[in-house]
Amino acid sequence: MHMRTVYVNGDYLPETEAKVSIFDRGFLMADGVYEVTSVLDGKLIDFDGHAVRLQRSLDELDMKNPITKDDLLEVHRELVRLNGIEEGMIYLQITRGAPDDRDFAFPDPETVPCTVVLFTQNKPGLAANPVAQKGIKVISIEDIRWGRRDIKTVQLLYPSMGKMMAKAAGVDDAWMVQDGFVTEGTSNNAYIVKDGKIITRPKTNDILHGITRAAVLRFAEEAQMTVEERNFTIEEAQDADEAFITSASTFVMPVVEIDGAQIGDGKPGSVAPRLREIYLEESRKVAI
Repeated sequence: MHMRTVYVNGDYLPETEAKVSIFDRGFLMADGVYEVTSVLDGKLIDFDGHAVRLQRSLDELDMKNPITKDDLLEVHRELVRLNGIEEGMIYLQITRGAPDDRDFAFPDPETVPCTVVLFTQNKPGLAANPVAQKGIKVISIEDIRWGRRDIKTVQLLYPSMGKMMAKAAGVDDAWMVQDGFVTEGTSNNAYIVKDGKIITRPKTNDILHGITRAAVLRFAEEAQMTVEERNFTIEEAQDADEAFITSASTFVMPVVEIDGAQIGDGKPGSVAPRLREIYLEESRKVAI
């Protein structure tokens, strides 16, 4: 297996030598935020969007950003270079750091620096993923997460449980439902298509404000497609012409079954594959 070079607090290290303290608040309290940026053709997709959202997450949690955007870009590029990533992902995590002891109260940011960790995930064939040709199946589960899903925290226990519920049901993923309406997938935003209209939940504290979501909706409108931001139910989704998800690692992925009911004719329709194509094409043009 190829030994990765990772980044920890200013140092590039072999993954086996990278360590953080047992008192790190990310480990003890899930007191940290993260971002995942895709790499295509050895370049970063929508780095700017991820950097802006990272800053917002830090601000919302009253955490000081320990690294400038330019330095962060430099680290991303260096990791791509050192690990020879053509297609894959870069994971970035910032926590509130490691005080001398465990305490619920935040440590003094002047004396306890944030922890900054980045690592690469090599995924050849990310763009040409064959799953996109046949689509994925999902189940619905109750959304019992905390009320601030707009902050991209490392508190991912329930989404992980959701992935396992999907696995146990023999499907690919789960869509979460709150008060009768779909919020989002376990690690993606959710959409349906009806009569040519793309319908997705509006941006509130209930969902993550997806970077891929923003780009895809922009491209959809540029392609003269109608976008309607409103809540929708599982029943409505089952009755839709198409359904799909978006995320930084899946781009645009058709959904062909929800809770055992097939969507449309059970195969990806025309809208989702077209959006995937546009997204990949346009994102590659402006990748850095």
